[in-house]
Amino acid sequence: MSIAAVSAVSLVAFLGGTRVATAQESDPAPKSCDGVRLTGELPVPAPGQAVSGQITIGADCKPEPVSVQHGPASARTATAAGHQLRGWNEMYDCCNIRMTGLYTASSWDTANGRVTTAGTTATQEWNREPWDAGWSLTSQTAKDDCVTDCAEVNSEAHADFAYQGVFDPTGDWYNNTHHSYVQLKADGTASCRFDVELRHTFVGWNWRYGCE
Repeated sequence: MSIAAVSAVSLVAFLGGTRVATAQESDPAPKSCDGVRLTGELPVPAPGQAVSGQITIGADCKPEPVSVQHGPASARTATAAGHQLRGWNEMYDCCNIRMTGLYTASSWDTANGRVTTAGTTATQEWNREPWDAGWSLTSQTAKDDCVTDCAEVNSEAHADFAYQGVFDPTGDWYNNTHHSYVQLKADGTASCRFDVELRHTFVGWNWRYGCE
């Protein structure tokens, strides 16, 4: 990718804005936690580099402070021509099994202070259990506010996942909704922002997001 670094901030915002996730009161050794919303924004890294964040649900059911990592981009992104940006937005369980994920791939060309052409595609992945159960994709949307001759391009993608399986046969307890946003600019720079909403969580769940 050929994009410059921009400033960034990472934060955590909780559903309802009143309190952090709390343990189920009836469980003396809590493992399952209330719902939470997590938000992260990252600097777009230098060409050939990737930046990622991770937030884990701690033993007290509170999200731990964000951990930001820098490293080399994947070969696919690092060798691509033109302006390229790839983003990922994933939830992992306490055993580091990816439950749900939303991914974006953006490309854009610039000339004379304008974005001449641009486009972002979104894909989704989710974990299934061997007995035809587990996570399922229930809805997904993606859109660009401009694709040709643009001052800038704002793209967003959303994916909603539901779970029914060994940990909840009813299908009413777990639900993950992912949101990813990218802004592509005429000077070749970009920004990426991510959100995830969890109906319930579990100690050790961790959210991983990043761009390159």
